[in-house]
Amino acid sequence: MRRLAAPAAGVSLALAAAWIPAIGQDRPESILPPGFGEPTSRPSAAPTAGSTPASPGATIEALPNGLPTASPGDTPTATPTPDAHLLAEYALPSFARRSLAQVGSIGTGDGGLPGDAFGAADGPYLERLMRTLDAPLPSRWMSILLRRALVSAVDTPQGVNGADFAAERAWLLLRMGESLSARAVAQDVDTNNYTPKLYQVAMNTALATGDPAQLCPLIDGGVRETGEAGWTLAKAMCVGLSGEAARAGTLVTQAKRHNVARGVDLLLAQKVVGTGAQGRQAVTIEWTGVDRLTAWRFGLATATGVAIPDELYAGAGRQVNYWRALAPAIPLAARVAPAEAAAGQGVLSNAALVDLYSAVDAADDSAAAPAATAQDLKTAYTGTTVDARMAAMRQLWGATGAKPAYARLVLTARAAAQIPVASGSGDASALVASMLSAGLDRTAMRWRGSVDKGGDAWAMIVLADPDSTGSIGYGDLAGYSGSGDAGLKQRLLFAGLAGLGRLAPGDIERAAEKLNVRIGAENAWTRALDRAARAGQPGTVVLLAAVGMQTPSWHGVPPEMLYRIVGALRSVGLEGDARMIAAEAIARL
Repeated sequence: MRRLAAPAAGVSLALAAAWIPAIGQDRPESILPPGFGEPTSRPSAAPTAGSTPASPGATIEALPNGLPTASPGDTPTATPTPDAHLLAEYALPSFARRSLAQVGSIGTGDGGLPGDAFGAADGPYLERLMRTLDAPLPSRWMSILLRRALVSAVDTPQGVNGADFAAERAWLLLRMGESLSARAVAQDVDTNNYTPKLYQVAMNTALATGDPAQLCPLIDGGVRETGEAGWTLAKAMCVGLSGEAARAGTLVTQAKRHNVARGVDLLLAQKVVGTGAQGRQAVTIEWTGVDRLTAWRFGLATATGVAIPDELYAGAGRQVNYWRALAPAIPLAARVAPAEAAAGQGVLSNAALVDLYSAVDAADDSAAAPAATAQDLKTAYTGTTVDARMAAMRQLWGATGAKPAYARLVLTARAAAQIPVASGSGDASALVASMLSAGLDRTAMRWRGSVDKGGDAWAMIVLADPDSTGSIGYGDLAGYSGSGDAGLKQRLLFAGLAGLGRLAPGDIERAAEKLNVRIGAENAWTRALDRAARAGQPGTVVLLAAVGMQTPSWHGVPPEMLYRIVGALRSVGLEGDARMIAAEAIARL
């Protein structure tokens, strides 16, 4: 097994400090997205993307800060470009400055979308789609595609400021649990181009990554651009971490006097101050009476090595578990379960999850359950016989006859790829699903002639086949009898095949009527998706496709929507992603 690579530096406590949002109330006010701290209802599976859900100045709902602050949406979407003489004062030479005309951290060579991915789409409309999108999504592959679209180096759409557009993208990434990607997008904007909205989002990315130190260079600008009193305490932490303990203490006292923070929130800030040079103050954090986990608490506790009680994690949304999985400062043992959840969501790759279990295997003090899983995983990948490797994988997948957890299929993907093809294998469906969970489509195609027609393995193969040139006959579709919710899976198989163009027109019409899948139905969402596809805007198509998947699980994705999503992605050159999404529907139901 591969060894876990040394993590990138997460918290440079000797160099900089942390952030706290603005002040003003006795009780901290969360600005977390829905799902953090309190339950929120998800929208029904009938999106209305074409109805432009919020006004440009609408408040962006909650990212977890724990102290009151104006949200990024409180500022106008369009931010004036600074005067030329102000830009001239910027310290970087002209050749090193980055333009707001295109912002993003990955290019097409790294899997990103093209620079014109949003074409002539209206910027404020795209921002509203992102701002109101309820994440995380039920599909691993849709989540991965959405992340790629949001981090891509794309042209700033018309009608919005490039920094504001970056802020909206990072904000959505945070709600998806993609803390590191969110930070990358925010940091792709030069600090002299930051807007009030981007200052707000950057604060949250710092906390979500457990790396509040990255906010130190932004404190002066944050004070100037937002006027929020919370930057006072952030400055105190910066000063303390730079070794000026006495001055930091004065700033903390002032913040306390002005009710900037209290209770555990103030103590966490003081603990950050105390970690700096000359910091002699020992601060003990007690969670008794703390009823919820906010980004402020998560970020500062993570940065200072304070363990957060499991019950606080349990009361937070799924996003925070993915942040937890990505935070290298959190002990390995506390990241195992969150890492599996993150892998199932697409936040972590198969390789990253295997690396984590490799580190568990190498550690001397691993808990019994993770250590046993690591041993089974080692056998699954390196066992001396096929029988031994298959037995280890079955152990990882769980009870015989039960559907494996999708995260465990991700974990075993490359081990499954090493299993020789065997006709009649009762493990074929799990093996194919496992390989496809990591995108190993050509490897999975080795099983094409060895699986039973009409079973789940066959269905996933005909959907994921990258070299398909012919059509699937109506009789083959009608003969599909998958496990689990067979009726829904047959409708989703039809939707995927039709969207991929793998059914003859006559068979599409016949199957749609027989299965009662209204693929011709129209609403504001379908019309918006069709327009974006016709205009050749892959970025807009991805956003709208994600809007169509705002539901807690695959059971809530209507076949009609899957048909539209798969077809639109295919039409803008994203057929590979469309195939993986369609096959995932069969694997997860």
